[in-house]
Amino acid sequence: MNLGKVIFIDSVHEILWKRLTNYNWICEDHTKSNSETILKNLKNYNGIVIRSRFNLNNDILATLPNLQFIARAGSGLENIDVEYCKQNKIQVFNSPEGNRDALAEHTLGMLLMLQNNLKHADAEVRKGIWKRTQNRGYELKGKTIGLIGYGIMGKAFAQRLKGFDVNIIAYDKYKKKYSDNLTKAVSKKTLLKESDIISVHTNYLPQNKYLINDLFIKNVEKPFILINTARGFNVNTSDLVRGLKTNKILGACLDVLEYESTSFESISQSETCEDLEYLKNSPNVILSPHIAGWSHESYFKLSNVLAEKIEEWVNFEGLRNEI
Repeated sequence: MNLGKVIFIDSVHEILWKRLTNYNWICEDHTKSNSETILKNLKNYNGIVIRSRFNLNNDILATLPNLQFIARAGSGLENIDVEYCKQNKIQVFNSPEGNRDALAEHTLGMLLMLQNNLKHADAEVRKGIWKRTQNRGYELKGKTIGLIGYGIMGKAFAQRLKGFDVNIIAYDKYKKKYSDNLTKAVSKKTLLKESDIISVHTNYLPQNKYLINDLFIKNVEKPFILINTARGFNVNTSDLVRGLKTNKILGACLDVLEYESTSFESISQSETCEDLEYLKNSPNVILSPHIAGWSHESYFKLSNVLAEKIEEWVNFEGLRNEI
């Protein structure tokens, strides 16, 4: 006997399919099916494996009486009505543990690239231009780095930074007593006063929209570097550009942009604008296409973590005893 049927809506590493199958789930691949076909047949499944292709809102979820779990390969849950799932005992799994290392290393890489002027220096050397003095960088040692949000991702970044002999502080309004051997918990006021570099690591929450705006930038005491590898809508791009133009923001590392499509797969063509063009042409802005947590290794780990969580849940619920 089997535990039920699982539909794979988005492509993930094959380890998840393999482990679910070995655990007596029947897995079916609909990664290439159109939306109409998927929505029509979704009611037949007990589990859904997804990344960001669909918005599983309460209207859709209410039509799925057999649904037992949703497995989101990644950390963000903005495309799933988590509250509805809680109320209706639908288990929701995500796997931030799977890509925290990739995100932390990518974030550090972007910062080092900016601080050491590598983007500009590399382009010049390729053109036969050899300018040493003009391409000198700045050391991280002694700098104060402020983290906004100190969850799995923020802590992973702090671990990578510790060896650089920096002062790491964090503000997280949803946590209490989160100081540890890596980071000192501080108030938002203190973070704004002391930070030389500010890195955003917040969860997806509607109240985090435009967390970084004109007022925030104004209240940061020193000129600073901004890093955002969380969600694009955390930063008001127009306000960011204004900060760059006035040199209140010395540089920016952006893996995410507010102009991304909901699937994170592209920049919306309708959103090409003057502010985006400024970022693309700015020498003190480092950009990447929402891949901070998307390494070759994390592709496996994201799915493997999901498999572990689902297996643990099955054992806890005693579902395997029913086979």
